[in-house]
Amino acid sequence: MDDQPGLSDRYRMASPWPLFVALGIPIAEIGILFDVFVVAVAGLLLFCGSLTGMIREAGYAETAWRPLAVFAVLLFGVGGALAFTDVNLATRGYAIITAGIILAAAGIGGELFVPKREPI
Repeated sequence: MDDQPGLSDRYRMASPWPLFVALGIPIAEIGILFDVFVVAVAGLLLFCGSLTGMIREAGYAETAWRPLAVFAVLLFGVGGALAFTDVNLATRGYAIITAGIILAAAGIGGELFVPKREPI
């Protein structure tokens, strides 16, 4: 008899990323909705970083750096639309652009400075 029935080494462990995605969305929305700059940036970084982790874990990307750069471009677009179309939404747009700048810096820095792993 097994002391832990149903558990096997063949099955994958649970992924931690959905929890952080679920936390990143409301944190980002609270920061954007109530115009709290730091909370909006932190929530967007948590959300986009978690999505990047999910993409990497699922095998859709070799590294996490290029998806981070893609999310940075998306944030630049959304933040630019908010910042430069309506005066009342400018600070919210700047928060989104700031998160995009941080993600772009992480993506570019990781692509340039993190050594590539050799396949086993």
